[in-house]
Amino acid sequence: MTCHARIELKMFWLILLAVALTTPSAVAGKMLTGLPALREKGVAFHVQNTNEMQAMLNDPAPSHEKGVGNVGIVTYGSDIDWERLAGLSGVSTHIVLASGYGTPTSRKFGDHLTPSQATYGGVGNVVIHLVSAYIERSMFYDHLNAAVGRMTFLSDFSANPLYCNFMNAAFCGNPRAASDNTAHAAFPTATWGARFRVQISEALQLQSGVYFTQAASQYALSQMRSGFKFNGATIDGEAIPLELAWEPHMGRGGTLPGHYKLGAVYDTAPHSSLFEDHDGEVLGLTGAPARVVNGSWSAWVLADQQLLHFAGRGPDAGLTILASAYWNNPRTALRAAQYSVGFMVRGLIRQRPQDMIAINLAYTRIAHHVTHAQRLRAALQKPGDGSPFPVQREALIIEALYQIHLIRGITVAPDLQYYIHPNAQHDLRNQWMLGVKTQIEFI
Repeated sequence: MTCHARIELKMFWLILLAVALTTPSAVAGKMLTGLPALREKGVAFHVQNTNEMQAMLNDPAPSHEKGVGNVGIVTYGSDIDWERLAGLSGVSTHIVLASGYGTPTSRKFGDHLTPSQATYGGVGNVVIHLVSAYIERSMFYDHLNAAVGRMTFLSDFSANPLYCNFMNAAFCGNPRAASDNTAHAAFPTATWGARFRVQISEALQLQSGVYFTQAASQYALSQMRSGFKFNGATIDGEAIPLELAWEPHMGRGGTLPGHYKLGAVYDTAPHSSLFEDHDGEVLGLTGAPARVVNGSWSAWVLADQQLLHFAGRGPDAGLTILASAYWNNPRTALRAAQYSVGFMVRGLIRQRPQDMIAINLAYTRIAHHVTHAQRLRAALQKPGDGSPFPVQREALIIEALYQIHLIRGITVAPDLQYYIHPNAQHDLRNQWMLGVKTQIEFI
């Protein structure tokens, strides 16, 4: 974040603090008691801050320097139920704004593949960035739901809210391989789109949609920096996803919830090849521009299932296993596949029913064509031409955390991460990191 943006963000929070400190208690009391009243009318506001810090525990490769990284994001949102507020049947609107700061620790030891802190990036170094703004309508007794507006593709598809208990970007929000394709907008960016969801049965739903892609400019500051540029000048195709979700309740009394998702997406956007030029030769050897591949695909399977429930400690208390698999078209993506598996145990200690222990592991495989091209380029590199050309093959990340629930809306989670083959390079040293993730939420 630029110095100017940091100063503006600090000033924003200082103003809020000053208002809070100088507001008479009677007025403050009316404001606080007014929020539930607004919610009863269908108007809900929420503010959340997530801060993630990681410190390297061992020395990196000689070309890098040991250090600490801190990253954070503040989101502001509003959800309005227009049926309650104005009698518009099934209609609601949603808007999310964000501001962020910091740089992930993983860059310090050479990993540019999977950020150690998931909240990094995408907010454009501005104080307020528009994440999404859309209108939604439920119809036919909630059997059909439709939404249209500025929407984040990866918030609707291949997503699981359980994943963002973790800090590492391999897990949080979506499997990291999902954002390899820039035609798939990832939080906190959005594109014009429409999404449709059909509730087939109590436990089964099918959703699809059309998202207008901006693959070439999805993260370009000229178009997406503030999120408020609504023109379609950079729209270059469409992404059409399809996802089937099954949400059973197993066990005696249906106390063991599960979530299973099977999905795929095809897009028509142009993609620059990572391994061949427009003549079919190895990219980077001839000086020719990269080949443009029109259209690409991705597919995924996500699952979580509670296996054991701790009675009397809340509906989420128990042992839950997590697993995911994500595949990309190897002609257009750096990551050909990512697989993860882990578990969460909430309420293990009876006196701490909302605390959680969790471990997750993610394996990433680089597309074979990319690895082959990098090996050729490395073999042809002449002595004295600078740093050796990197060759990427595979990477493994392990994360373990203990999430402490302090009071309603506030959690603190000490976090341990281990990178094996950072950046999918075997010439970089494995890295241990220790940090903490804090979340403060006001609803």
